[in-house]
Amino acid sequence: MTPSWRKPAGVFIILGLIAVWAIAIASLSGTVGTWWWPAQTLFYLVTGIIWIAPLRPLLVWMESGNAGDGDAR
Repeated sequence: MTPSWRKPAGVFIILGLIAVWAIAIASLSGTVGTWWWPAQTLFYLVTGIIWIAPLRPLLVWMESGNAGDGDAR
């Protein structure tokens, strides 16, 4: 079985997405810091979980051997 280029590429894409998400959320800290503490907690809990959602299609793509259809067979 030939190693796929998708896994290393996917790892770099995931790291990039995490970095962009972290920078985006951290840039809002000045505004979020003025909120009531339960609202801040909820914001950071939700944004700490939301970043995972786009990873599923990316992980399926990484595991897929097919170039176009994303079928994980």
